[in-house]
Amino acid sequence: MGRLRIDTSPLRTSRDFRLLFGAGTVFYVGQMVTYVAVPAQVYTLTRSNTAVGALGVVEVVPLVVFGLWGGALADHLDRRKLLVRAGIAQAAVAAALVANAASGRPQVWLLYVLGMLAAVAGALSRPSREALVPRMVPRGQLAAAVSLNSLGMQLGTLAGPALGGALVATAGFGWAYAVDLVGLVAATVLVARLGAYPHEGDTERPSLAGIAAGLRYAVGRKDLLGTYAVDLVAMTLAFPVAVYPAFARDELGHPGALGLLHVAGSVGALAATLTSGWTSRVHHRGRAVVLAAGVWGAAIAAAGAAPALVLVLVGLAVAGAADMVSGLFRTVIWHETIPDALRGRLAGVEMLSYSLGPLAGQVRAGVAA
Repeated sequence: MGRLRIDTSPLRTSRDFRLLFGAGTVFYVGQMVTYVAVPAQVYTLTRSNTAVGALGVVEVVPLVVFGLWGGALADHLDRRKLLVRAGIAQAAVAAALVANAASGRPQVWLLYVLGMLAAVAGALSRPSREALVPRMVPRGQLAAAVSLNSLGMQLGTLAGPALGGALVATAGFGWAYAVDLVGLVAATVLVARLGAYPHEGDTERPSLAGIAAGLRYAVGRKDLLGTYAVDLVAMTLAFPVAVYPAFARDELGHPGALGLLHVAGSVGALAATLTSGWTSRVHHRGRAVVLAAGVWGAAIAAAGAAPALVLVLVGLAVAGAADMVSGLFRTVIWHETIPDALRGRLAGVEMLSYSLGPLAGQVRAGVAA
């Protein structure tokens, strides 16, 4: 069991990693509350699965454009300051969601606009956060740091959907968005306390040519390209979240089950993270990525065919565990092999690889339903 237990050494040895871990955990709790609330509010106002799936459409362009630009910014500007400014922008979006929900006549179009703006802020910040991790811990602790970051995310995605489902069903959408607002403010304060991490050597000003150089590097590395492609295909073809609101309300007859559907995957991912000690002894990481993606697809298919809610939840939990394992090995491959001068731009490419797949999967699931 000791060989399976998650390695917590980065938390013990790095103050800044502790701050980033805390900020990420709080951030994900709030964000996952909104992640549950926005599709549920759209479905409540429209009774349309296609309208829910369209949320993914409005977020695609911001993720592509600003994810790549955010990576270029991260390779030139102060990454900590970028994270703080993006956090302030995300908090402003959350405040607007609160106001819309409290207006008495919530506007569907405004939910789409705010979803797009949230995607812009998130896309600008994510490359900086990813690029800071290898600077905070020694190379030998990278796998442990990736696992711990995943643990923080899973704690957030475990508590967030459950809290979001409960708030939506009882207190209303405004309270759900208010929780996200508080979490974003707290996370931004923690990030502001990080130390300085100046760039190593000369930097390249953000430009289309610089972005193109990062893309050429990513495409030229077959190992990186393979990790992007495997995850993109898996998420596009087997990401069922868009149909959760309709399934919980219309098939199960219990809107409160919405939180359970979201939480199931996080439970599996959390279990896999807590027993991730074995991952440091796996050297064929590309094979692990492929196998984990295959398990994800099989588990989603099994959940879709399951005749009872408990079996659906088991299938989603297995899928969540497989996705976590795939993500861990992909991230270690990226952190160990990408030079710091390109780390921001490549983090932007990475963000696209694991963000566009779920968004495309949302659209596919919503339209198919």
